Amino acid sequence: MHIQIQCCGIILMLVLFYFYVHQKRISLDTQKAFLGVFGATFFCIIIDIVSIGAIEYRHVLTEPIAKFVAKTYLVTLLGVALSALSYMCVDIYTKREVYQKQMRVYRLMTLAGVVGIYAAPLYYHYTNNGADVKYTYGPSVYVTYGMALIFFVRIVYLLRKEKVKINTRRKEAVYLWLFIWIVASQIQFMYTDILIVAYAGAIGIMVLYLKLENPETNLDRSTGLFNSGAFYQYTRQLFAKKEDFAMLAIIFENTAYQHVSLNKRETIRMQIVEYLLKIQDAYSFKNAEDEYLIVFSNMETADKRVEEIRRRFASGWGEYNGDTVKPCWLYLPHANIVNQAEILLYLIRYIRHDEKTFTEKDFYCVEKDSVEKIHREREVVQLLLDAMENNRVEVFYQPIFSTSEHSITSAEALVRIRDSEGKIVPPGAFIDTAEKNGMILRLGAIVFEKVCEFITKYPLDRYGMQYIEINLSVIQCGYENLAQDYIDIMESHKIDPKYINLEITESASTNAKKTLLSNMEDLMQYGVRFSLDDFGTGQSNLNYIVDMPVDIIKFDKSMTNSYFENGKAKHVMEAAIHMIHGMNLEIVSEGIETKEQYQTMEDLGISHIQGYYFSKPLPEEEFIRFLEDSLHGNENKSLP
Repeated sequence: MHIQIQCCGIILMLVLFYFYVHQKRISLDTQKAFLGVFGATFFCIIIDIVSIGAIEYRHVLTEPIAKFVAKTYLVTLLGVALSALSYMCVDIYTKREVYQKQMRVYRLMTLAGVVGIYAAPLYYHYTNNGADVKYTYGPSVYVTYGMALIFFVRIVYLLRKEKVKINTRRKEAVYLWLFIWIVASQIQFMYTDILIVAYAGAIGIMVLYLKLENPETNLDRSTGLFNSGAFYQYTRQLFAKKEDFAMLAIIFENTAYQHVSLNKRETIRMQIVEYLLKIQDAYSFKNAEDEYLIVFSNMETADKRVEEIRRRFASGWGEYNGDTVKPCWLYLPHANIVNQAEILLYLIRYIRHDEKTFTEKDFYCVEKDSVEKIHREREVVQLLLDAMENNRVEVFYQPIFSTSEHSITSAEALVRIRDSEGKIVPPGAFIDTAEKNGMILRLGAIVFEKVCEFITKYPLDRYGMQYIEINLSVIQCGYENLAQDYIDIMESHKIDPKYINLEITESASTNAKKTLLSNMEDLMQYGVRFSLDDFGTGQSNLNYIVDMPVDIIKFDKSMTNSYFENGKAKHVMEAAIHMIHGMNLEIVSEGIETKEQYQTMEDLGISHIQGYYFSKPLPEEEFIRFLEDSLHGNENKSLP
């Protein structure tokens, strides 16, 4: 019997199976489907050997039995093709009901093929005057290869049509697997005494194992925990099945090991890892160097396990449990309140980067309202990205009136963005999110460049304008390269720096004072002036102004309103005005909406007035028309 090649296939698969079962694995549907392919291929090789023997000894077993065994081998080939389809569909149809519906169709097709194989005739091709069987042929074989071809064509079709849904490595592995099968089939067709189709299946299994299904690829080598890729695959599967599960994130901030000496830390880290590996009813993942994730699929024991874990940490670590490690805990008792693995990881990052999360307590339980807030923020982030990528960031200008010159002499540049439908989105809806996600630097640079383009397009002197005020966020003020970036933008547009006034806030300087002062010094040497925005709303007092090299102080709208509504505030504001004038600084009063308010501020010696009394913030072209009307004596009736 010529079974050497098949025996090599069996040995190869047994070796692969040995390594597979001795690796720590996570329960994934794709791995179950791989085991299905493995089993079908292994059984196919075994039956191939048995069929060769049955045909060899057909005179002993009788002809019907020999042909039945030979046809059974053909059926196993269909089984391999079906298992390959199943392997593809698990990755494509993540919803179980959709997957089952597809597989029912393929199983019915396979059943029809099985019936055809057993019902159709099978013949032998003899050599040596009919003494030896060279190969089998006939309608039964044609049914087998016809059905297998249909399945393989379907696999190729799915690979192309659903390529977005399929894991890239899986797609590459399956393509290589199919190539091996096709080459083996061609060789066996041309050289009928070389029976390598079944062995090709073993080689294909090796390809799948090495490229995709080796359980070791889901492990973090330094700890033995499952890695972030395994976390994504496993939670993606749970979401697809709509299964409820809980998740605990253990976050080791910089202060977690502060009570542990440096020479003990690595030993204690590994002790913690060994403990996490032994947690029952859960899988533990290393998502980052300072972050471990534990997923509980058994909801009945999840809360109990979380408490056990926290108690274990509280009991101490080290040789005598005398070293205390204090991580932060982020617990989602129902992690399926989100619907994607990506959102789950985004949720963790969002809460970690929120400075208020762990300031008062080290345990944070994520409920539905927290998730809804984060969903809204993700939408805003996408809105910002789309606006910046598609030039939907705009600058509106609110005029500032000079009480000494009785004309509009400056304006504040205010950022706006448009959504995909062209609707204006106010800054209150996106500024906080832009700051929290670090997008404010790019957004601020876009605004500054647009202001420079505006000054180039509409020379300010022509309209009686002296400068444009541009806001700097807290994040921008702490950005080390701010000065050089803005100087580069001004030079690229050949802008005289006297036309630029940058507004800083009180909170900005307290958070990054050294960096801010350095940026201010460089920009002031270049010729840029500064204003202190929102004075009266921060934590500082008038002494704060002494340290800041600003030329203008801007009273916030709330401070202006308080002057008219609160007797004590009136005296405070009058004292502040007196002291600011004593330092030879100009004052802008924001939020002026009525003639009476304007007149009062002018009587107090306020040098500049800003508010709806003159104009709301206007788009670029409307603002220019506003200035032109003012210059030609057709100004708004509310102008003094």
